[in-house]
Amino acid sequence: MTHTSVAAYAAPAPKAPLERITIPRRELGAHDILIDIKYAGICHSDIHTVRAEWGDAGNSPIVDGNFPIVPGHEIAGVVTEVGSEVSRYEAGDRVGVGCFVDSCRECENCKSGLDQYCTGEPGMVNTYAGTGRDGQPTYGGYSTHIVVDENYALRIPDGIPLDGAAPLLCAGITLYSPLAHWKAGPGKKVAVVGLGGLGHMGVKIAHAMGAEVTVLSQSLRKKDDGLRLGADHYYATSDPATFERLAGTFDLIVNTVSANLDLNAYFELLKTDGTLVQLGVPENPLPVAPFALIGQRRSFAGSLIGGIAETQEMLDFCGEHGLAADIEVIGAEQINEAYERVLASDVRYRFVIDASTI
Repeated sequence: MTHTSVAAYAAPAPKAPLERITIPRRELGAHDILIDIKYAGICHSDIHTVRAEWGDAGNSPIVDGNFPIVPGHEIAGVVTEVGSEVSRYEAGDRVGVGCFVDSCRECENCKSGLDQYCTGEPGMVNTYAGTGRDGQPTYGGYSTHIVVDENYALRIPDGIPLDGAAPLLCAGITLYSPLAHWKAGPGKKVAVVGLGGLGHMGVKIAHAMGAEVTVLSQSLRKKDDGLRLGADHYYATSDPATFERLAGTFDLIVNTVSANLDLNAYFELLKTDGTLVQLGVPENPLPVAPFALIGQRRSFAGSLIGGIAETQEMLDFCGEHGLAADIEVIGAEQINEAYERVLASDVRYRFVIDASTI
């Protein structure tokens, strides 16, 4: 393959509706693979980025970038061509691409499988709104094809349908990584705050790991779904009695919500030595009362997706346990409507774009 143009959906300017354009994809290098994209998930991060809601504030690794932006870092497809020195994949393989497509490969984090926390140059290169080694902008998965280095592609197990696999490349690993790191499993009580695109995968994965799982959601509207997905308990956080009843209950709380919650109320739900892990990224800083942590040696932590090796581990885990995202497949012409529905929490639980409609 030579340098070529492919169809994509992009935001031409901040807060502008997405529209169909053509974008360049680089010539296939020795270690590159060409992927025919079949499905691309819509992540809340896509919306934050194209609406310029994060910027450089808070040292975000996902910045607004230069427009036009082609979002999409939940990519599932099939390899159609490989570079001359590719050893991991061949044409016909089912593969995914997640939130980043390169890193320095030399720093301590990269060498230890924590490449999502790359500290070298060029750092973690985002799948979209980033800058590649060639100095060119990266364009994401709302597209028909993508070229990526074989070392940053993932193998999708045969047992997972490609449409349901796409959201695993962000939502799946974003939950799997902290659940694995803080050792969710038998004998552990885990709470998932929010039952959306991230949260529903957290419930499935924590349940498959053997933990006792509680959903903490604003209302009981999705209770039946939560229990079906694997939750043992489901409580409404709009009811003050919930915080009284569950005080000192959890070993681990994963907060998937992008809104500004009263975290101090949630800290009180942790046991001694319990941890609350922040996964959602609100627009504004989150106030923390030190005594809510100090009193029971509680921890407040963050987690960013996962490294390539851990993402493959997550996919294999999902394959073994028959896990995939609950999705609504849409055509590309529905992307802007889907964004509005995400903001209205009107999706169960992840929109996935059929790339054949691009």
